[in-house]
This record gives sequence, C-alpha cells and structure tokens, in this order.
Amino acid sequence: MTNEEIRPAAAADVPAVKAVTDAAYHHYIERIGVVPAPMEADHAANVAEGKVYVTGDPVVGLVVVEAFADHLFLDSIAVRPDAHGTGVGRRLLGFVDAHARDLGLPEVRLYTNAMMWENQEIYPKYGYEVVERRVDGPYDRIHYRKKLLRRVS
Repeated sequence: MTNEEIRPAAAADVPAVKAVTDAAYHHYIERIGVVPAPMEADHAANVAEGKVYVTGDPVVGLVVVEAFADHLFLDSIAVRPDAHGTGVGRRLLGFVDAHARDLGLPEVRLYTNAMMWENQEIYPKYGYEVVERRVDGPYDRIHYRKKLLRRVS
C-alpha cells in the first residue's frame, strides 16, 4: 500500500473521495461540536477543478490542494482509518511539498481545528510552524505554514 502512486482524482473517484473524507473526519464531530469543513466540501467540484489527488486502489488517502500566487493551500488531507500507520499520510504530505515546488511556490499553508489536537502534534514533525489561531465562523482554527527549500539545479 505504501508504494502506490498519487494521481489526480477522476470523476469516478468522487464517491471514494467522499467516503474516505467522511471516514477520516467523522469522529471529530462530537469533539468539535460541528461537522468538520472537509465533510461539507463539494467533492465533485473539487475533483473537476483538479484540486484532489488520491492514492490507493481502492482509494485509501487523498489531499485537496489549491494553488495561490504565493503558496499552495492544503485544504484537506484524509486517510482511511484502517490505513493509519502505513505511511499513506506521510507520502501525501511529501507529495504536497513536491507539488508546491513543481508549481514554483515557496510555501505550503494549512489549518486545523484547535480541537484536533492530534494534528497539532503531527504537523510540526513535518516542518510546519504555527502562524496564528483564528476563529472562522464555527471553527476555531490553528493556521500553519511550511517554507519550502528551493531546489538546487
């Protein structure tokens, strides 16, 4: 499972994208008191816009990213619970860094809910630093960034 490619999601992947996202985020509903934003996303639109990359057959993990002028925004990362601990998340985070570099972007940004404390332990291990904590509607979010080292040609 850990050597599978990461590829752009296709329209046929939309049900799997929804299923993996729901499985990855569902347990947070009770803790944070609202449905996590990734579960409310328009998965079909995100796939159609080329923002979703998946891995596995069947899909076990995915990222949703959006390129901006000065950064790549990691909107969501989801790994099916039965695939936790197999390296899928690590490979997806590595893909995000490589994708940002390929686009010539100097950093990756993301945020996580303040009640998702597991993520606050994970992201710093991958080079992310806290930028700010901000409430956006019903979401209390901690914003992170990772400055990417330039490739030497």
